[in-house]
Amino acid sequence: MPQQIARKYTAFPPVGLTDRQWPNRVITQAPIWMSTDLRDGNQALFEPMNADKKMQMFQTLCQIGFKQIEVAFPSASETEFGFVRRLIEEKHIPDDVTIEVLTQAREHLIRRTFESLKGARQAIVHVYNATCPSFRDFVFGMSKAEVVKMAVDAVTLIKTLAAEMPETKITLEYSPELFTATELDFAKEVCDAVTAAWGATPDNKVILNLPTTVEIATPNIYADQIEWMHRHLARRDSVIISLHPHNDRGTAVAAAELALMAGAERVEGCLFGNGERTGNVDLVTLALNMHTQGVDPQLDFSDINAVARTYEHCTQLPIHPRHPYVGDLVFTAFSGSHQDAIKKGFAAQKADEPWAVPYLPVDPADVGRSYDSVIRVNSQSGKGGIAYLMETEYGVVMPRRLQVEFSGVVQRHTDAHGGELGATDIWELFSGEFLTSTAGLRYREHHLFEHGDAQGIRLAVEIDGVPHVLSGEGNGPINAAVHALQGAGFAFQVRSYEERSMVPMGDDGNARAVAFIEMNAGNGGERYGVGIDANIVSASLKALISGVNRLGAAARLDRAA
Repeated sequence: MPQQIARKYTAFPPVGLTDRQWPNRVITQAPIWMSTDLRDGNQALFEPMNADKKMQMFQTLCQIGFKQIEVAFPSASETEFGFVRRLIEEKHIPDDVTIEVLTQAREHLIRRTFESLKGARQAIVHVYNATCPSFRDFVFGMSKAEVVKMAVDAVTLIKTLAAEMPETKITLEYSPELFTATELDFAKEVCDAVTAAWGATPDNKVILNLPTTVEIATPNIYADQIEWMHRHLARRDSVIISLHPHNDRGTAVAAAELALMAGAERVEGCLFGNGERTGNVDLVTLALNMHTQGVDPQLDFSDINAVARTYEHCTQLPIHPRHPYVGDLVFTAFSGSHQDAIKKGFAAQKADEPWAVPYLPVDPADVGRSYDSVIRVNSQSGKGGIAYLMETEYGVVMPRRLQVEFSGVVQRHTDAHGGELGATDIWELFSGEFLTSTAGLRYREHHLFEHGDAQGIRLAVEIDGVPHVLSGEGNGPINAAVHALQGAGFAFQVRSYEERSMVPMGDDGNARAVAFIEMNAGNGGERYGVGIDANIVSASLKALISGVNRLGAAARLDRAA
């Protein structure tokens, strides 16, 4: 950046908390979660949700397990007011869910807010006013004492109105807006005055929301600020410290995690981090981060795709394909080395052991994602991913050297045609290369017979479309077939042979066998043949003929006779 631009900005000063404790702590339990999707998140949309979409989102949040949901700013518009009334009058609020409503610290707005809550079983009234120097000096033109009085007057009015609604349990939440830009001693002064005015007790706690209204410093600074407040607040046993991190610096999740270590007990945010400017903290990421550390987040994201589709429908915002845990590609590996490591990790992972599959910080099954999309193939991919798809989708466990050979076939295809190959595309390539070749030699049927100690075979084939019956003997059916083909002029040697059962059953319910035969035509180039059949001998013979065709129909004798 040019120097004259850089001089516009100064680093945020440290708190000076020399004996901070949060770096030595870890998160051991889930916080109280509060969703702001219907309020903070909604007001930042190109097109705010209509009543039906807000209701769908509210019901989704309840199903996920949120017990506190900020549903509206009811004094802001008739739409917002009407939605609160609909929730209450149509009895959409579960007994264990508390709705929250937001209001500025102004008398007429507070009174209108209370009108919206009539008949509610319980509610959180969230009141705020800005406390930082820039607002005091430039926006409000108020002294510190006047800012404190604004907060206390609002809380006193809320307390009076709450007493007039005994049928509704009202919890107070207060936010010193722009907390992170406010002098800590003054933030404490305002918060202490609020808790005193409310008469906070351990049985009647006040939620003090300490937001990064605009993220202006590194996450460790926020953690220091929260720990300082945690240590110095009056009536700490009567206070719930809540976090409302924004993402202006792109570090809202980190700030929330460190602040929880610093003593906070509650987090406000949106499912996928939408909100003003760069958004509120992403609650899905934050919760699933806890899940990967063995902490139950107390939120149900076991069907993350359903949550994501509801969110996209209601907000008309897309979820990035690389969004943590949720994006369509986050469990997808294209890199060959990554695919190989994942394949080996899956093979080694034991059900009763801690999750340790390379490149996958969370088991996709935990969020309702199948393993189908974990490995996908493009021009960057290698043998490991191809082998994984062949095994998981079609039950074909390829020998390692066949993996190498077939990956070359796939690579040539992707280099020529570009794009991504799915499991079906790969199977079609495999089938065309190994199973359904229309080259010179084709299997029709076979008959086995005993000839003394030897195994005899009559092998019915087509050679260039002409039927032939070839005969041979050997120490088993495969050896006999090799001799029959060699006797007909096909020059090759068998290097290795494997047979396996395929994992899936066939369409007719019968198990399938797959045979792999590695062959050489004497020119130094090995090729595999593959055969699949319900009968293992038939599968092996098909593999043998597949291999002969792939070797290129080497020297043959005159077949006219």
